Amino acid sequence: MDFRISGLPVEPFIPFFAMSDAELLAHGACRAVARAEDAPLMHPCRVSLRDSAPGEVSILLHHPHHVAPTSPYRASGPIYVREGVSETASFINHVPAQQRTRLLSVRAYDAAGIMVDADVQEGTELEAVIERMFRRDDVAFLHAHNAKRGCYSCRIDRT
Repeated sequence: MDFRISGLPVEPFIPFFAMSDAELLAHGACRAVARAEDAPLMHPCRVSLRDSAPGEVSILLHHPHHVAPTSPYRASGPIYVREGVSETASFINHVPAQQRTRLLSVRAYDAAGIMVDADVQEGTELEAVIERMFRRDDVAFLHAHNAKRGCYSCRIDRT
C-alpha cells in the first residue's frame, strides 16, 4: 500500500524565528538549542522530520495538529521547528529515521476526524501499522505521535 509521510507546512512558523525571547514567551514558546548530551533523541523538527544536530536552534511551541471543527478528538500540543528549514518534508513509501527510532502511537481518523483505530508500536514497525490501518475503508488519514511524550510527530496519507 502506497503512503506519504508529511511534515507540517513551514510558513506559519517562520515569524517565530525573528521574535525576541520575550515575544516568544508571550506566545507560549521558547528557543531551544540542541545539546550533544541529549543524543540520541534530539529535538524532533515537525517540518523537516529530522532531528536537530548539536548547536542547532529550534522553536518549541504549542501547535494545534488535529483541528477538525466538529470532532471531539481535536488536539494540540508541543512541537519543535528547526531554524532555517525552508521546505516541508514529504516521504513516499519511506519512513524517515526520526520516526523509525521512536516508540510511536499511531491514530487512524475517518473523514470527519473521528478516531477509529489506534496502536502503539516501535517506529521500525510503522510500515506494518500503516498497511493494516489503511486496509480499513473508513480510515482517511493517520497521525503518529511520540508515545512516550505524546507529541505530534507527522501525518500519513494514502497516495
